[in-house]
Amino acid sequence: MFHKEGFKIILISFIITAISFLLIDKFVSIYWLQKLLQIGILVLLVLILQFFRNPKRQTKLNDSQVISPVDGKVVVIEEVFEKEYFKEKRLQVSVFMSPINVHVTRYPISGDVLFSKYHPGKYLVAWHPKASEENERTTIVVNNNTYGKVLYRQIAGALAKRIVNYAKVGDKAIQGTDAGFIKFGSRVDLFLPLDSKIKVKLNQKVKGGECVIAEA
Repeated sequence: MFHKEGFKIILISFIITAISFLLIDKFVSIYWLQKLLQIGILVLLVLILQFFRNPKRQTKLNDSQVISPVDGKVVVIEEVFEKEYFKEKRLQVSVFMSPINVHVTRYPISGDVLFSKYHPGKYLVAWHPKASEENERTTIVVNNNTYGKVLYRQIAGALAKRIVNYAKVGDKAIQGTDAGFIKFGSRVDLFLPLDSKIKVKLNQKVKGGECVIAEA
């Protein structure tokens, strides 16, 4: 199953692959070079297909838990001052996604979308300390009556050139459902209440829509 954000790119990739095979057959006479080029093109096609995959996840709805919004590796767990929305200290948990990870962004918790803003910016590597403030990004705040307000930030990486955000102010977020997509390498930051019980560790691999990041 593929994400809708990839349909156009996947179609174009299949067309380019087909044309490339025809051109190679016609103009490349050396057999080993012909096969090498064809294998290389197929590898690129497979990489594109796996990048836009959208596997189903079994989310167990729980208003007392924050789940990972994306697949990836936990790279930050620390207390920070969140200055865009809360303007106070929060617990930050960041998940880095490599190009081979699923790049669907899912709502980490159910509730009302209170804030949603897009910021144009740079394309520093996603793990750069200033990426959260200087890269292209979106900031979304969901209010859950049980857990409280949760802010998550989609951050573009060095390869990512487009962030897709479905969350709009006034929307009803449902935990685990599609909230957006980031194309080609990126990171998502979560900003949680200070009394949250963190359930993950640094360098732990997490699965979006299923892995519990924190509990109230």
